[in-house]
Amino acid sequence: MRILVVEDEHRIARAIKEGLEQETYAVDVEFDGESGYGAASAEAYDLIILDVMMPGMNGYEVCAKLRADGQHTPIIMLTAKDQSKDVVKGLDTGADDYLAKPFSFEVLLARVRALLRRPKQSLGESLDVGDLSLNTTTKQVIRAGQSIQLSSKEYALLEYLMRNQGRILSKNNIISHVWDFDADILPNTVEVFMTYLRGKIDKPFKSSLLQTVRGFGYKIEAS
Repeated sequence: MRILVVEDEHRIARAIKEGLEQETYAVDVEFDGESGYGAASAEAYDLIILDVMMPGMNGYEVCAKLRADGQHTPIIMLTAKDQSKDVVKGLDTGADDYLAKPFSFEVLLARVRALLRRPKQSLGESLDVGDLSLNTTTKQVIRAGQSIQLSSKEYALLEYLMRNQGRILSKNNIISHVWDFDADILPNTVEVFMTYLRGKIDKPFKSSLLQTVRGFGYKIEAS
Protein backbone atom coordinates (compact mmCIF):
# COMPACT_ATOMS: atom_id res chain seq x y z
CA MET A 1 0.00 0.00 0.00
CA ARG A 2 1.31 3.44 -0.95
CA ILE A 3 1.15 6.42 1.41
CA LEU A 4 1.87 10.12 0.87
CA VAL A 5 3.24 12.11 3.83
CA VAL A 6 2.95 15.92 3.56
CA GLU A 7 4.84 17.45 6.49
CA ASP A 8 7.07 20.56 6.51
CA GLU A 9 9.11 19.46 9.56
CA HIS A 10 11.74 17.29 7.91
CA ARG A 11 12.62 15.37 11.08
CA ILE A 12 9.02 14.33 11.67
CA ALA A 13 8.49 13.50 7.99
CA ARG A 14 11.58 11.28 7.90
CA ALA A 15 10.59 9.52 11.13
CA ILE A 16 7.10 8.76 9.81
CA LYS A 17 8.51 7.55 6.48
CA GLU A 18 11.06 5.25 8.13
CA GLY A 19 8.49 3.83 10.54
CA LEU A 20 5.92 3.14 7.84
CA GLU A 21 8.49 1.58 5.53
CA GLN A 22 9.42 -0.84 8.31
CA GLU A 23 5.75 -1.85 8.30
CA THR A 24 5.98 -2.71 4.54
CA TYR A 25 4.27 0.45 3.23
CA ALA A 26 5.66 2.37 0.24
CA VAL A 27 6.01 6.03 1.27
CA ASP A 28 6.53 9.30 -0.62
CA VAL A 29 7.20 12.58 1.20
CA GLU A 30 6.47 16.19 0.27
CA PHE A 31 7.42 19.15 2.47
CA ASP A 32 4.85 21.82 1.58
CA GLY A 33 1.20 22.06 0.71
CA GLU A 34 1.59 22.96 -2.96
CA SER A 35 3.88 20.02 -3.77
CA GLY A 36 1.75 17.75 -1.58
CA TYR A 37 -1.37 18.70 -3.51
CA GLY A 38 0.47 18.17 -6.78
CA ALA A 39 1.68 14.70 -5.77
CA ALA A 40 -1.75 13.66 -4.48
CA SER A 41 -3.35 14.83 -7.72
CA ALA A 42 -0.83 13.09 -9.98
CA GLU A 43 -0.33 9.72 -8.24
CA ALA A 44 -2.58 6.96 -6.93
CA TYR A 45 -2.18 6.83 -3.12
CA ASP A 46 -4.01 4.56 -0.72
CA LEU A 47 -3.75 7.07 2.16
CA ILE A 48 -2.46 10.60 2.82
CA ILE A 49 -0.95 11.85 6.08
CA LEU A 50 -1.31 15.64 5.95
CA ASP A 51 0.11 18.25 8.32
CA VAL A 52 -2.12 21.26 8.93
CA MET A 53 0.31 24.06 9.76
CA MET A 54 2.44 24.56 6.64
CA PRO A 55 3.60 27.71 4.86
CA GLY A 56 1.71 28.62 1.71
CA MET A 57 -1.16 26.20 1.18
CA ASN A 58 -2.02 24.74 4.58
CA GLY A 59 -3.41 21.29 5.25
CA TYR A 60 -7.02 22.45 5.44
CA GLU A 61 -6.70 24.00 2.00
CA VAL A 62 -5.00 20.94 0.51
CA CYS A 63 -7.67 18.63 1.92
CA ALA A 64 -10.55 20.83 0.76
CA LYS A 65 -9.09 21.16 -2.73
CA LEU A 66 -8.55 17.41 -3.09
CA ARG A 67 -12.13 16.72 -2.02
CA ALA A 68 -13.39 19.38 -4.44
CA ASP A 69 -11.46 17.57 -7.18
CA GLY A 70 -13.39 14.40 -6.37
CA GLN A 71 -10.53 12.67 -4.53
CA HIS A 72 -11.71 10.15 -1.95
CA THR A 73 -8.30 8.96 -0.70
CA PRO A 74 -8.39 8.59 3.12
CA ILE A 75 -6.65 11.53 4.86
CA ILE A 76 -5.20 11.72 8.37
CA MET A 77 -4.51 15.28 9.49
CA LEU A 78 -1.62 16.07 11.84
CA THR A 79 -1.54 19.27 13.87
CA ALA A 80 -0.08 20.85 16.98
CA LYS A 81 -3.61 21.97 17.85
CA ASP A 82 -6.15 19.67 19.49
CA GLN A 83 -8.93 22.13 20.31
CA SER A 84 -12.43 21.03 19.36
CA LYS A 85 -12.85 23.77 16.75
CA ASP A 86 -9.66 22.67 14.98
CA VAL A 87 -10.79 19.03 14.94
CA VAL A 88 -14.19 20.09 13.57
CA LYS A 89 -12.57 22.26 10.88
CA GLY A 90 -10.28 19.41 9.80
CA LEU A 91 -13.12 16.91 9.56
CA ASP A 92 -15.42 19.40 7.85
CA THR A 93 -12.85 19.99 5.09
CA GLY A 94 -12.95 16.28 4.31
CA ALA A 95 -10.35 14.62 6.54
CA ASP A 96 -11.12 11.09 7.75
CA ASP A 97 -9.12 11.25 10.98
CA TYR A 98 -7.23 13.78 13.09
CA LEU A 99 -4.13 13.33 15.26
CA ALA A 100 -2.66 16.03 17.52
CA LYS A 101 1.11 16.40 17.96
CA PRO A 102 2.98 15.05 19.78
CA PHE A 103 1.72 11.57 19.04
CA SER A 104 3.16 8.08 19.36
CA PHE A 105 3.99 6.27 16.14
CA GLU A 106 2.02 3.25 17.38
CA VAL A 107 -1.15 5.36 17.52
CA LEU A 108 -0.52 6.77 14.03
CA LEU A 109 0.07 3.25 12.72
CA ALA A 110 -3.18 2.02 14.27
CA ARG A 111 -5.06 4.91 12.63
CA VAL A 112 -3.44 4.07 9.28
CA ARG A 113 -4.46 0.41 9.57
CA ALA A 114 -8.00 1.37 10.55
CA LEU A 115 -8.47 3.66 7.54
CA LEU A 116 -6.96 1.16 5.11
CA ARG A 117 -9.51 -1.41 6.30
CA ARG A 118 -12.44 0.79 5.26
CA PRO A 119 -12.64 0.62 1.44
CA LYS A 120 -15.37 -1.35 -0.31
CA GLN A 121 -16.18 -3.69 2.54
CA SER A 122 -15.19 -4.08 6.15
CA LEU A 123 -12.22 -6.42 5.97
CA GLY A 124 -11.13 -6.45 9.60
CA GLU A 125 -7.58 -7.50 10.37
CA SER A 126 -7.69 -10.63 8.21
CA LEU A 127 -7.69 -10.82 4.41
CA ASP A 128 -8.73 -14.23 3.10
CA VAL A 129 -8.64 -15.82 -0.34
CA GLY A 130 -9.56 -19.50 -0.30
CA ASP A 131 -7.30 -21.20 2.25
CA LEU A 132 -4.86 -18.26 2.27
CA SER A 133 -5.05 -15.78 5.15
CA LEU A 134 -3.09 -12.56 5.76
CA ASN A 135 -3.23 -10.66 9.07
CA THR A 136 -2.63 -6.95 8.43
CA THR A 137 -1.63 -6.29 12.05
CA THR A 138 0.77 -9.15 12.77
CA LYS A 139 1.88 -9.49 9.11
CA GLN A 140 1.41 -13.26 9.42
CA VAL A 141 0.57 -15.16 6.23
CA ILE A 142 -0.90 -18.66 6.49
CA ARG A 143 -2.06 -21.10 3.83
CA ALA A 144 -3.70 -24.41 4.64
CA GLY A 145 -2.51 -24.04 8.23
CA GLN A 146 1.10 -23.52 7.19
CA SER A 147 2.92 -20.27 8.03
CA ILE A 148 4.63 -18.60 5.05
CA GLN A 149 7.64 -16.31 5.41
CA LEU A 150 7.71 -13.38 2.98
CA SER A 151 10.07 -10.46 2.42
CA SER A 152 8.62 -7.00 3.10
CA LYS A 153 8.04 -6.31 -0.60
CA GLU A 154 6.55 -9.76 -1.22
CA TYR A 155 4.18 -9.11 1.68
CA ALA A 156 3.23 -5.66 0.33
CA LEU A 157 2.51 -7.12 -3.12
CA LEU A 158 0.41 -9.95 -1.67
CA GLU A 159 -1.55 -7.59 0.58
CA TYR A 160 -2.40 -5.33 -2.37
CA LEU A 161 -3.52 -8.29 -4.49
CA MET A 162 -5.64 -9.67 -1.64
CA ARG A 163 -7.28 -6.32 -0.97
CA ASN A 164 -8.35 -6.40 -4.62
CA GLN A 165 -9.13 -10.10 -4.96
CA GLY A 166 -10.85 -11.03 -8.20
CA ARG A 167 -9.77 -7.78 -9.87
CA ILE A 168 -7.24 -7.75 -12.71
CA LEU A 169 -4.39 -5.40 -11.78
CA SER A 170 -2.01 -4.10 -14.43
CA LYS A 171 1.73 -3.90 -13.82
CA ASN A 172 1.54 -0.09 -13.69
CA ASN A 173 -1.30 -0.25 -11.19
CA ILE A 174 0.68 -2.63 -8.97
CA ILE A 175 3.82 -0.50 -9.17
CA SER A 176 1.92 2.68 -8.24
CA HIS A 177 0.56 1.08 -5.05
CA VAL A 178 3.44 -1.17 -3.92
CA TRP A 179 6.58 0.83 -4.78
CA ASP A 180 7.34 4.44 -3.87
CA PHE A 181 8.26 7.17 -6.35
CA ASP A 182 12.02 6.83 -5.79
CA ALA A 183 12.13 3.04 -6.16
CA ASP A 184 14.39 1.61 -8.87
CA ILE A 185 11.81 -0.25 -10.94
CA LEU A 186 12.89 -2.32 -13.95
CA PRO A 187 10.44 -3.41 -16.67
CA ASN A 188 10.23 -6.96 -15.29
CA THR A 189 10.20 -6.08 -11.58
CA VAL A 190 6.57 -7.07 -11.08
CA GLU A 191 7.10 -10.33 -12.98
CA VAL A 192 10.08 -11.18 -10.77
CA PHE A 193 8.16 -10.60 -7.53
CA MET A 194 5.14 -12.50 -8.82
CA THR A 195 7.47 -15.44 -9.48
CA TYR A 196 8.81 -15.17 -5.91
CA LEU A 197 5.23 -15.13 -4.54
CA ARG A 198 4.14 -18.11 -6.62
CA GLY A 199 7.08 -20.08 -5.29
CA LYS A 200 5.86 -19.53 -1.73
CA ILE A 201 2.08 -19.12 -2.05
CA ASP A 202 1.15 -21.58 -4.82
CA LYS A 203 3.94 -24.03 -5.63
CA PRO A 204 3.91 -25.96 -2.30
CA PHE A 205 0.12 -26.37 -2.41
CA LYS A 206 -2.42 -28.18 -4.57
CA SER A 207 -4.20 -25.18 -6.12
CA SER A 208 -3.03 -21.88 -7.62
CA LEU A 209 -4.44 -18.62 -6.33
CA LEU A 210 -2.18 -16.22 -8.26
CA GLN A 211 -3.21 -15.85 -11.89
CA THR A 212 -1.67 -14.14 -14.90
CA VAL A 213 -4.19 -12.62 -17.29
CA ARG A 214 -2.15 -12.30 -20.46
CA GLY A 215 -2.09 -8.83 -21.93
CA PHE A 216 -3.78 -7.32 -18.88
CA GLY A 217 -1.99 -8.14 -15.61
CA TYR A 218 -2.48 -10.27 -12.52
CA LYS A 219 -5.14 -11.23 -10.01
CA ILE A 220 -5.58 -13.44 -6.99
CA GLU A 221 -8.70 -15.56 -6.76
CA ALA A 222 -9.79 -18.87 -5.28
CA SER A 223 -10.68 -21.36 -7.99
